[in-house]
Amino acid sequence: MGIVTELLLLPLAPLRGTLWVTDRLVEEAERRTSGPHTVLARLAALNRALDEGAIDESAFEQEEERLLDLLEGPARSPRGREV
Repeated sequence: MGIVTELLLLPLAPLRGTLWVTDRLVEEAERRTSGPHTVLARLAALNRALDEGAIDESAFEQEEERLLDLLEGPARSPRGREV
């Protein structure tokens, strides 16, 4: 960008900085909630809940499928096809 553009956008610098920080926070939250260790721990808790009778088979299968999709996430394209 040119110096004129930078000077014109200077009043928006706090907003741009806030948006950048927000993006980093969202990325970190997604990493923590969908990281392999977290997903595996949630799968283990799901299995315990099924064994203890806290959830039924259909709820277990639905949540298990969602968690397994999270684990396979990087290997799939956004449309759900294998890459």
